[in-house]
Amino acid sequence: DPTQQRTQSRLDGFSVSVCLRRIGFIMAKIGLEVAQNLFRTFVEGKGFDNVLRKVRMVSLTPDKCVCEMTVEREHTNSYDTLHGGMTSTLVDTVSTFAILASEEARPGVSTDLSVSFLRPAKLGEVIRIEAECLKAGKTLAFANVDIRRASDNALVAQGRHTKHIGQ
Repeated sequence: DPTQQRTQSRLDGFSVSVCLRRIGFIMAKIGLEVAQNLFRTFVEGKGFDNVLRKVRMVSLTPDKCVCEMTVEREHTNSYDTLHGGMTSTLVDTVSTFAILASEEARPGVSTDLSVSFLRPAKLGEVIRIEAECLKAGKTLAFANVDIRRASDNALVAQGRHTKHIGQ
């Protein structure tokens, strides 16, 4: 289809979606360092994702991504606790990497994202973000995310993310 060929993005002769699909599942298999470099490239751009530049990827295995972050001033609300928007962004991004680490890895767009805010994470506290891809089918992928304080393992927030990954 000529229209599809004109509108499909290309990257070194491969479509972006094919590249990301291969990179996602492969990065879960080839090592954390490669995944960390890809994550760094993703968050150190010029766009909104730059708010995640202080997030550290700790592990990436098939269907799972774990990151850590120290809550700093730029991540807080007026009460000096983790801002809800930052929490939602963490759910979105870390779960996306868990989905990309699934066998059915494909890039996609969010169709639903919900977050339950349970406890505060204060300025200076380290938080751990654990995301798991529950299912990646032909068109949709589903992930759960737990955000916990590292100091006492208390659940700060819990998120659910659905992405459309169909072609």
